[in-house]
Amino acid sequence: MTKLMLSAALTLSSFALATTWEIDAAHAAGNFSVKHMMVSNVNGTLGDVTGKVEVDDKDVTKSKIEASIDLKGINTKQAKRDDHLRSADFFDVEKFPALTFKSTRIEKGEGTKLKVTGDLTMHGVTKSVVLDGELTPEVVNPFSGAKARGFSGTTSVNRKDYGLAWNKALEAGGMLVGEDVKVSVEAELVKKEAAPAAKAAPAKK
Repeated sequence: MTKLMLSAALTLSSFALATTWEIDAAHAAGNFSVKHMMVSNVNGTLGDVTGKVEVDDKDVTKSKIEASIDLKGINTKQAKRDDHLRSADFFDVEKFPALTFKSTRIEKGEGTKLKVTGDLTMHGVTKSVVLDGELTPEVVNPFSGAKARGFSGTTSVNRKDYGLAWNKALEAGGMLVGEDVKVSVEAELVKKEAAPAAKAAPAKK
């Protein structure tokens, strides 16, 4: 019983060290880049980024990251291409409207750098990926007074691993759309302050 109580106390103590930071969708973006006709890169943005980061500043490896990116908001500045990307040939956003990421391991790098391993779910498929990440120190927003910090992460995935296999052969050889896609996310985080303790009701006379 004593060991069980000690284990529970240590777990609660560890949890208490973590601070919740919510992604500010107004200051967050998901971006991607993929080769087109083997000669240039097409760059685009995804939709709203939401989620949270549980940060343990005493041991950042105990931190956790969860994020979701709306794929219906995909934008490459070409409406016809964007509609094609939303279709069943690619993301099939009617069935799979979001891309999600959930960390499974975080390793500390030099300075504010991190290696974040996690499950990336897209198009109904979940694969483990590694993000080159960075978590910046806490600052205070001069307008709102809220505490903020930033997270950025980049990785590269093969779209065929997620069932996004549509392509077209070129007459000169090669394929219209590259398989490797560079993905990056930039997010401003806002500290979620603890709710004030409820005041005790006055004693009845």
